[in-house]
Amino acid sequence: MNRDLTGEKPHFRPAKPSVNPYRLLLWGILILGSLWLLVLLQRGQVKPMFLPTPTPTRTANSYALEGDAQFQAGDIDGSIKAYEEAVKIEPTNARAWAELARVQTYSSSLLSTDQERSERMEAARNSIDQAVAANPDDAYAHAIRSLVLDWYAASTLLSDTERQTALNEAEAASVRALQLDSDSALALAFFAEILVDQQKWQQAEQTIQKAASIDANSMDLQRVYGYVLESLSQYRLAIEKYQEAARIAPNLTFLYIFIGRNFLTLNVHARALEEFERAAEINERLGIQDPVPYIEIAKTYTRDGEFFAAALNGEKALEFNPYNPNTYGQLGSIYTKARNFESARFAFLCAVRGCSADQNEVAKEVMGEGVDVQGMPLTSGTVAFYYAQYASVLAALSRPAQNLCPEALAVLDEVRAKYPDDPILKEIIAENVNICGMIGRSPATTSTPAPTLTPTP
Repeated sequence: MNRDLTGEKPHFRPAKPSVNPYRLLLWGILILGSLWLLVLLQRGQVKPMFLPTPTPTRTANSYALEGDAQFQAGDIDGSIKAYEEAVKIEPTNARAWAELARVQTYSSSLLSTDQERSERMEAARNSIDQAVAANPDDAYAHAIRSLVLDWYAASTLLSDTERQTALNEAEAASVRALQLDSDSALALAFFAEILVDQQKWQQAEQTIQKAASIDANSMDLQRVYGYVLESLSQYRLAIEKYQEAARIAPNLTFLYIFIGRNFLTLNVHARALEEFERAAEINERLGIQDPVPYIEIAKTYTRDGEFFAAALNGEKALEFNPYNPNTYGQLGSIYTKARNFESARFAFLCAVRGCSADQNEVAKEVMGEGVDVQGMPLTSGTVAFYYAQYASVLAALSRPAQNLCPEALAVLDEVRAKYPDDPILKEIIAENVNICGMIGRSPATTSTPAPTLTPTP
């Protein structure tokens, strides 16, 4: 019988739900994954979304381009730092190492003391050795190596044997560079510079002319051309080549220093001052506190007898670097020629012997406080300017009641021991020994007139 016809209401029962094991497994995995992600977030091993993207890592080439741009802009220290970053990222990059060595070498011309220049050239040697090791068949690396070794050989801290060895190595590097690339104008230019330092002037002139015929549009080549002509006493032509180098690289202040020094040799002091002042202006524009241009300006004013202007510029150089003993020596020379022997004495003390902050009367006067200064060693580059002048000033200031001769004679003994055959130094030593002999023979109650002081070069 059909229940639809009986009038009974149908009964509906919900179907028994079925359990899907795969769905349970999926939910379990999602829950566990969420818990694990939360743990990783708390540990910092996973970063949340939408954080700022990290700064891209710079390449070695990026730093090398910056180094070249900084060098062209005249910021030598900035250029060195950029190239150092380049080789840190890519230590087998021979070109970056070579460029670093080149900039380090040129930067040594902006340093004032023998010790600073020596340390910078040691760094340049290490850089160029890394370049050659990275690519032994790179002509450019060997050309730069010849430059580095030639400038390294100029250090006054080297013995004659060490200097000759460095020059021989520089020549060998030039030969190797030309074997790898016989048309390298740069290698020929640096070879010409080495020939000058080997006193082969005619061969140097022929070599630089050949280099210029290949490619004259190079700061390096024009600089060397100027150097070759300067060695031949062709100072006006040398100035033209240095000026051409400065046209190519107008922000390199050492080029204006070279130009100014050649004008000084020609006794054209006004033009020399212009060049030194241009170097100072470039440094000021770049925010570089380099004392070298101001020292050159001070020395030029001293030659003209304008001691007040000379002292102002020397003191400005001191403000830039009050720890540099060379600056104290230059100031001592200025004070001596102005017959301000008392100030010269303290300046030379810091330059020659070194001085503590309490002893540093010059810095106290210029800056309002003293600083410790380490004195310069006795070398061929310092003897005439510092040791001999210091002794002369001490002798000139000596009186029976204030006898400074013991220190003067001790300095002269050091000079005599190191340079026993130098006729100029012999004369200076003899003169000051005689002065001190007069002081020693004078009664303590007798006023002795100040001896005439002969300034050294």
